[in-house]
Amino acid sequence: MIEQHHTFASRETIVTFSRRKFIGLAGGIGASVIGITSVSAAGTPISVTRSPSCGCCSAWIAHLRQAGFSVEDKLLDDLAPLKTRLGVPADLQSCHTATLSGYVIEGHVPANEILRILAERPAATGLAVAGMPTGSPGMEIAGQAERYDVVLFGPRGRQVFARY
Repeated sequence: MIEQHHTFASRETIVTFSRRKFIGLAGGIGASVIGITSVSAAGTPISVTRSPSCGCCSAWIAHLRQAGFSVEDKLLDDLAPLKTRLGVPADLQSCHTATLSGYVIEGHVPANEILRILAERPAATGLAVAGMPTGSPGMEIAGQAERYDVVLFGPRGRQVFARY
């Protein structure tokens, strides 16, 4: 059997791997990366503040619970002062505001994007889905969906975090 070798060099070291060792090492690194980026909600506490009259907020909360979050559901008649205090830009505001692990989550943000921000830990205030787009979690209507962006926002500006 002919053994093939792959060589990796840096300024200080040269390392030689057989194909078998190389595949094993690459698989191990891949599994490690998957493990690092796969975050589970598994009881992660999130505090949601919403208007008592909003029905879609309850559906979004159900979406979070289904994903494994432990949701504290707070009712508040006037959310505007809370949103201002938390730094949610006026044009990104929606019908409910949540906080967890130092982040603000505004509107109908999908649970998997909340898990992603927890895994990646970017320097930001939080995530927002502006308005109430049809097809976003809590706003589902069979056969209908609008395109929408999940926006990462903070003192350094904004960027699209995910697009649906």
